[in-house]
Amino acid sequence: MTRPAIRPDAVLVQAVIAGALSFAHLHDLAAAAGQDGWKAWAYPISVDLLLVAAWRRLRSSGPSRLAWCWFVIALVASLGANVATAGFLDLAHPPAWLRFGVAGWPALAFLGGTLLAHTAHTAHTAHATDDVRVPQSPSPAAAESAPEPPAPVLEPEVPQVPEVEETPALPVAADPAPPVPAALVDHARKVADDHRTRTGTPIDTDTLRARLGVPPQLADAIAAQLT
Repeated sequence: MTRPAIRPDAVLVQAVIAGALSFAHLHDLAAAAGQDGWKAWAYPISVDLLLVAAWRRLRSSGPSRLAWCWFVIALVASLGANVATAGFLDLAHPPAWLRFGVAGWPALAFLGGTLLAHTAHTAHTAHATDDVRVPQSPSPAAAESAPEPPAPVLEPEVPQVPEVEETPALPVAADPAPPVPAALVDHARKVADDHRTRTGTPIDTDTLRARLGVPPQLADAIAAQLT
């Protein structure tokens, strides 16, 4: 069994490069805002996970305001880190709003992930509960006040006309069976024996007709002689 050859995919390579650069930019931005050590590496993971969760929600449940909102938030965080680390901000002296945003991102990402994971299930359960309706029996007061059904209207009887007996149709004579050559009967018997040997069951008329390539009437006549 030959294995398929591995071919490089330009789109996949581009995605890996973009993801690695975005990951590094988010790490550098978090480190500049005062998040050092493992905390600086946790920020790009949090942004990418929120972006993937929002995109998966859009693909599975269809377009929704909730999924688009968190997808845009994660995308802005990723693009903002790419732009901020390109020299537009002085990372040696980051502004206060950047420190505030980086410090508050974990709580914001946790809120978004929780809403994306549990809002759809709650809405589905609510719709299922609304659709199930328990039939209620009418109260005694409603049963007493219900109007009585109208009396049936008697229709006048229509005199029946005696049926005229029809003359039975004469039976149509069946077509005479076509003559079957003896050589064809011998060949058909060999085909039937071979079919019984292979399958263990007698051959039927349709299979015999298909094997011999003869018309249906001739196949019936051959099958009658085989029995």
